[in-house]
Amino acid sequence: MALLSPLATEIVIPVCALVGIAYSYYLVRWFLKWRNGDELDQEEQGPTWVQERCAQIKQELSEGVKAFLFTECRYGGVFMVAFAILIFLCLGSIEGFSTQSQPCRLDPSNMCKPLLATAVFSAVSFLLGAFTSILSGFLGMQIAIYANARTALEERKGVGKVLFPAFRSGAVMGFLIAASGLLVLYIAINLFKLYYGHDWEGLFEAIAGYGLGASSMALFGRGTAGIYAKAADVSAEVKADQNHTIESPRDAAVICCHVGDIVGDFSFTGTDLFGSYAESSCAALVVASFSSFGNDHNFTAMCYPLLISSMGILVCLMTTLFTASFSKIKDVKEIKPTLRKQLIISTILMTFGIVIVSWIALPSSFTVYNFGSQKVVKNWQLCFCVGVGLWAGLIIEFITKLCTNDGISRFQEFAAERVGFGLAFVNIPIFAFLSILLSYRIASVYGIAMAAVGMLSTIATQLAINAYSPISDNAKIIGGLGPRDVLSSSNTRATIGKGFAIESTSLVSMALFGAFVSRAAISPVDVLTPKVFMGSIVGAMLPKWFSSMTMKRVGPAALEMANRIPRESDHYRRCFKIPIDVSFRGMIRPVALVMLTPLVVGTFLGVEMLSGVLAGSLGSIVRIAIWASNTGGAWEEAKKYIRAGVSEYAKTKYAQTHYPKPIRRAVDKGDTIGDPLKDTSGPPLNILIQLMVVESLMFAPFFTTHGGLLFKII
Repeated sequence: MALLSPLATEIVIPVCALVGIAYSYYLVRWFLKWRNGDELDQEEQGPTWVQERCAQIKQELSEGVKAFLFTECRYGGVFMVAFAILIFLCLGSIEGFSTQSQPCRLDPSNMCKPLLATAVFSAVSFLLGAFTSILSGFLGMQIAIYANARTALEERKGVGKVLFPAFRSGAVMGFLIAASGLLVLYIAINLFKLYYGHDWEGLFEAIAGYGLGASSMALFGRGTAGIYAKAADVSAEVKADQNHTIESPRDAAVICCHVGDIVGDFSFTGTDLFGSYAESSCAALVVASFSSFGNDHNFTAMCYPLLISSMGILVCLMTTLFTASFSKIKDVKEIKPTLRKQLIISTILMTFGIVIVSWIALPSSFTVYNFGSQKVVKNWQLCFCVGVGLWAGLIIEFITKLCTNDGISRFQEFAAERVGFGLAFVNIPIFAFLSILLSYRIASVYGIAMAAVGMLSTIATQLAINAYSPISDNAKIIGGLGPRDVLSSSNTRATIGKGFAIESTSLVSMALFGAFVSRAAISPVDVLTPKVFMGSIVGAMLPKWFSSMTMKRVGPAALEMANRIPRESDHYRRCFKIPIDVSFRGMIRPVALVMLTPLVVGTFLGVEMLSGVLAGSLGSIVRIAIWASNTGGAWEEAKKYIRAGVSEYAKTKYAQTHYPKPIRRAVDKGDTIGDPLKDTSGPPLNILIQLMVVESLMFAPFFTTHGGLLFKII
């Protein structure tokens, strides 16, 4: 038996979540003090014109963010209600909307709750996950606006003051996502348990809807924000070229562009990771219900993934306090090492935390589901799986850095020589997927799920570090800062964050795929079967189809914005409606493609072909998403690198102080291609696969009962 009692478990998890929320509230008050003028004196705030500029642009950004969120609620609200009804109808129809208890699938000697109850609770958890995702995004948007303005003012006082506003804003987002996601999920489990009792299988299948709702809104928001930001960016450049003027920070298109940066690179990066965070916990809970934890009604052991997340909140809190107390920045070059130091510290501390939680929460030996059989696992082996995921996240950070860091000689060669060189090294982070094989070898699908939980356990620190890039970039615009400032070299951090999101999604998706295969009773998934083989071909095609649909929306949206948005900043309020509506309309078909594919394939072609679609999509999406993110980030860094004139390699090669025009045109073209890759098509791909898999998992009972209609007719 575990050392930690069920009562202690029910106390520890919500207390840790509340600690994270309380610390977020403290940081929010720190920003609000500045808003009310309670903390900065006149000298610190800068000249009056600087204050007025920051306040005015901050107000304009606030209007744009509110318009974006209102439109998302309008479109997303209709989708949420419609899909929740579909969930209820499909799952409820499996047993003809019967209210009678049925024999349990894994243990027919026991009676489980009717699937009608699962239909109701799945729809409720779906709405709950979607609402939590939107709420997290809204809170992130609001704190980002204040952080932008404060960072712009703090930069005027020196390098040492720049890091902390941006870092603290990300900490607010990180702790809110980790703590609120954990707390809401835990409350939902306990409320559902009042009805389900010890029917863990039905309870956690219903809880899977929580992850589906979170990922659905994350996909919708992340893709829309990418179209919105890049269309505004292109339209601003088009209008500047047409009028032979320099882009003005007060131009309506420029303001729209930076609103897109806030919602895309900051807010919906958080909701993206929130979807992975929620689904990793849901996947682990679903698989745990098939193991000896569920059979023995060991509540503490089943809550092991939630206890790991709780420990992660405490570790991230200690790391953040360390940054605020001991990190003294005196030079620009010290910022990136300081950020990396936070990640290393949190990883080391979390390693000890994992050992402690595994010791007090797990029995010495237990069994986990292994596709029709049970595999014996020791507690130290599962602890090792969680550690593998945790340290794989750190390795991903450093490997991705090699692809985009302007201090690496390989990147200097890429920047100075030719744009296409970047395509040769963007797939390096795939080697981190060895953690999947290792975790599966040790603890089967449950090991993969816990590796994903371990990788995302330090999500609060990850988001605090990643916030430096979008916050500092927007602070430049608000403060009117030039390329001299410390904030201009932050894009590498954003690319690393996207790489981390992609890699963590691959672990989550593999765990969810294993849960789907077990729930659909497919054993094994044989690629030589015609249905599975054809499904894998269709699945490999889906990410490119999705990417083409999102990429194609940037051009028309940019042209419409360039033709209709006036340059006068006085009209910015009515100008926000144009790109926002165009962007949301542009995401309807891509989202429909993602959401309808599992339903259509599972209903008409059966679960075997659906398993092939999911397998093909997973392998294809991981490669394409990493390629898009790293290539786009490298091209953008190359443009900055060339225009800054800092490449000794190119100066020596071309014996010129400034680069020849062909090279400048080449990197400009690369950046034009790379921006939509890394901001529009790349980020939603990692959400796409986990959304398809968790949707397939939720509808698996419906597919096994009513699926394969086409083959039944033939």
